[in-house]
Amino acid sequence: MLSKFISEGDKIDLQVIAHGHGENGAEQKTYYSTVYEILSDDTLEIMMPIEQNKLILLPVDSEYDVIVYGQSGLYQCAARIIDRYKSSNVYILVLELTSNLRKYQRREYYRFSCALEMGARNLMEEEIQHIDSKATLELQPGLPLKRSVIVDISGGGLRFMSEQRYEPESLICCSFYLQKGGQQKKYEVVGRILAARNLDNKPGTYEHRVQFYNMNAETREDIIKYIFEEERKLRNTEK
Repeated sequence: MLSKFISEGDKIDLQVIAHGHGENGAEQKTYYSTVYEILSDDTLEIMMPIEQNKLILLPVDSEYDVIVYGQSGLYQCAARIIDRYKSSNVYILVLELTSNLRKYQRREYYRFSCALEMGARNLMEEEIQHIDSKATLELQPGLPLKRSVIVDISGGGLRFMSEQRYEPESLICCSFYLQKGGQQKKYEVVGRILAARNLDNKPGTYEHRVQFYNMNAETREDIIKYIFEEERKLRNTEK
């Protein structure tokens, strides 16, 4: 069962499960690791976390909230360390899942600050008709796009700046690139303009808030995974 969702080499985060709430408001510690081998439907080996070139000897019987960056999406469960040892010069922790594995959705609408180039244009009437009839999205090729800049993005929408003003409730095409699997992948999605306002400090520039419209699950998952991977890079840089 686990092997349907998790593979060797997948990145994994572990956050200590707090059994009681302290008064100091301290942030819970997160450890970063990699899946080493899947042993059974509820047991897997992971590599012992390393910080500043030192192994972190997480104790046996300690419990964690776990997030796995699987190939088909992000998954979450609770787990307990039941063993630790060295195998073929690799330091291993054995995790036993103590809850069902489930899709990780908590940050679907968490907005990630960025600066991404985007092309945008209003949808043509026939394109809107395709969407309203729930047919496959067919964008007319070759139509000019106005340069825009995405300033934050989430699984639910984005915010962008443009010298072109788009009317609230209108549908637009958003064309941009995200990193996927080490390569740039192009995305063309439909967005509904929720709000547009002129920036006081930048005359002639408009800020727009956009909600994704009829987006397929695969594209949404790609965006969410992109956000998590970029956050991981930022955390590693801060260290």
